[in-house]
Amino acid sequence: MSKRTIVAMPGDGIGKVVLPAAIKVLDKVGFEAEYVHADIGWEFWCSEGNPLPDRTIDLLAKHKIGLFGAITSKPKSEAAKELDPTLADKGYVYYSPIVGMRQKFDLDVCMRPCRSFEGNPLNFIRRGPGGTIEEPAVDVVIFRQNTEGLYGGVEWTNPPQQVRDALNTHPKFKAFASVPPEELAVSTRLFTQNACNRIVGSAFAYAKKFGYKSVTICEKPNVIRETSGMMLQTAKRIQKDYPDIELWNTNIDAQMMWLTKNPEDYGVIVAGNMFGDIVSDGFAGLVGGLGFACSANIGEEVAVFEPTHGSAPKYETLEPSIVNPMAMMLSACMMLDHIGESEKAEKIRTAIAEVIKEGKGFTYDMLKLRGGPEALEQGAASTDQVTEAIIAKL
Repeated sequence: MSKRTIVAMPGDGIGKVVLPAAIKVLDKVGFEAEYVHADIGWEFWCSEGNPLPDRTIDLLAKHKIGLFGAITSKPKSEAAKELDPTLADKGYVYYSPIVGMRQKFDLDVCMRPCRSFEGNPLNFIRRGPGGTIEEPAVDVVIFRQNTEGLYGGVEWTNPPQQVRDALNTHPKFKAFASVPPEELAVSTRLFTQNACNRIVGSAFAYAKKFGYKSVTICEKPNVIRETSGMMLQTAKRIQKDYPDIELWNTNIDAQMMWLTKNPEDYGVIVAGNMFGDIVSDGFAGLVGGLGFACSANIGEEVAVFEPTHGSAPKYETLEPSIVNPMAMMLSACMMLDHIGESEKAEKIRTAIAEVIKEGKGFTYDMLKLRGGPEALEQGAASTDQVTEAIIAKL
């Protein structure tokens, strides 16, 4: 079998640290691939006015599979200040490259597994009867609609008159009709039936394949009636094809409370873009935080796999590195699953689980230490030590 080509996009900050660590593990498990470097991130915004260059889009279009590290994003005004002076005042506007990839390739299904590893000191615990300590096993997979909703990018500050005219046709806008245009900002939340069908259908299919007993729609249909309502009604229709899987409905605010009371009750959760982002970070906090938060962005043809942590640029140049590479490695496992290499993916997950259970390879975040060189002196493992421990298990 010929080698598969993977588009490797380290990006910014610690993305340049964790992606090479994950590739070492992929090599050790016997995954044969050619990794093609692709430019993405803050450096290319500053120098070219585009954090997602066309040459990177072309590579993804050709090879279909990408591994992505992390990016640095800053507010609009700060981004403009860091643009190369020769590009200033030429109409360049910063947009997140990961959002750009999702929209360019319609990577509409985002999967974010949140599974606890036995022995992780950051696992969620609670008090049980008689003052006992309980550590429920968390195994939740969030399906986040990736391309629509509040992240769709259809928004204005000082909206043009035709937009105000359209908004004025809605009776609820009367409360804002007298607001001066320059004092008004508008963001839209757009859902389509096709996207709802795909995300909900993918969630039920996944639940059936892996034996989850419930799918939960986590939205707010009692208030955001049209968009959240469309998602819920879609789920009610699709659930009829999966009679053995229960359909639950929770509001996002209540869900954030319940996930710290009974997280073991939940299986597969579906939400729109913003609420999916929120609830996945909430569950990630129960299984160790962003150092374990992996994700997949899946379209009809292209798929990109990434940890959901940020770029943490202050840690990029630390030598030795102290950052936790496991989220990136677990994202690589999701890539393996996607391309039919699930046996190799499970070997890596098992190796990670064994290292954690034995109390080896605890990075500074797992020991709740402040980041910095002193963390190693206080007993934290370096990025290389964690990687080598996992490789040894393989």
